[in-house]
Amino acid sequence: MTKVTGARQRARGEIAETIKAEARRQLAEAGAARLSLRAVARELGMVSSALYRYYPSRDDLLTALIIDAYDSVGAAAESAVPPADSAADPAGAYPVARWTAVCHAVRRWALAHPHEYALLYGSPVPGYAAPADTNAPASRVALALIRIVEDAADAGLLDPAAVGSAAVLHDAEQLVRRLDVRLPPAAMARVTAAWAQLFGLVGFEVFGQFHQVVDAREEFFGLTAADLGRGVGLRTPAGRPAPAPPAPGGHTHR
Repeated sequence: MTKVTGARQRARGEIAETIKAEARRQLAEAGAARLSLRAVARELGMVSSALYRYYPSRDDLLTALIIDAYDSVGAAAESAVPPADSAADPAGAYPVARWTAVCHAVRRWALAHPHEYALLYGSPVPGYAAPADTNAPASRVALALIRIVEDAADAGLLDPAAVGSAAVLHDAEQLVRRLDVRLPPAAMARVTAAWAQLFGLVGFEVFGQFHQVVDAREEFFGLTAADLGRGVGLRTPAGRPAPAPPAPGGHTHR
């Protein structure tokens, strides 16, 4: 790659990021359904034809914003858990605490980025269908949770989970294959349910459904997230005290 080519690519990347930043601002002001390439171009002092070279349609720009948001919350989830051999969690001994740390990271991200959270988990945007490009980024939070469950199973800290539905187990088997993970179908079904409940819990807070219902929201969230982990089958080894709840801004600690 020549220096000239590299400089052009950097400049193109910077312009694309500027376009997305303005789109996020408009997303916060008017919502995804009213996002307009012409409005973005006008605010940036660009002609529409120039912006179309970066994002040919509104849907292309929405997809870029969605992928960025999924990657952002996914990265927050992945970085929330200490390595299984760290001093904070020796040998992955505290899977419920590790699970809860991921859940807290998702909540913190959502509260800091409510409009992007709404883009991902709020009302569908009329006329927009997410392409396959969004699938891998959308899976990152789920995979962070699944890895914790896999570690727990490896350490003998996952209780067998019974699921009395052949249809549900079939769906879970398909998901295990698609994600290429090491969970029994029954455990995968439990994780899927807990994943959905996690985002329902976060969504209730982000969208104001807990107003005059729950005031101690962080504490309530922590207790409920831990219950979700235990519902999946995660447990602490016999004879070991449960660890302290994860610090709101960081990793779990003993």
